[in-house]
Amino acid sequence: MNFEAGSIYHVFTRGNNQQLVFFTKANYLFFLRKIRKEIYPIADIFAYCLMPNHFHLMMLAKELPNELKHPLARKIGTVLSSYTRAINVQENRSGSLFQQKAKAIVISSIDDYDDKTDYLTTCFHYIHQNPIKARLVRKMENWDFSSFKDYAGLRDGSLINALLAKKFLEVDWENFYEESYNAIDENVIKSIT
Repeated sequence: MNFEAGSIYHVFTRGNNQQLVFFTKANYLFFLRKIRKEIYPIADIFAYCLMPNHFHLMMLAKELPNELKHPLARKIGTVLSSYTRAINVQENRSGSLFQQKAKAIVISSIDDYDDKTDYLTTCFHYIHQNPIKARLVRKMENWDFSSFKDYAGLRDGSLINALLAKKFLEVDWENFYEESYNAIDENVIKSIT
């Protein structure tokens, strides 16, 4: 996929054959460090959720002077391949850990975000609701590997750009917690994934 500066993307992929990709807490933290090193400098991260067998990222590709082609696709590949190498060593395995290519859906762009804020906000909530839908936790704040805690004021994480995300998202921030638990129509979820 070609990424364009100024566009917001929902990036996600699953483990190959839906296998686990995160085995320990240290694996989740290692993956987040990889995101910080490779993706954080070139994209503003609005939301993330790491699940046992997949992950979701919502991000805005930054303007990068002197770049003919945005490096986000290459950097996502770097994160996935370097993480795969580490897990293959840890788990004494070989081969692909993730599905062939990460999916990236363009959610919006700076020029037209007013027309797509509803879709953007729904995707934002969907990403955070993943641990509940998978029955890993009963409350989103009990899942440590998502940006929900940062928005709920339960953690002061520095990976997300909450100020910029709030500019684009039509969320009732005064009632963020309650709004986050609203059910999302299954048909809408299909269009997000």
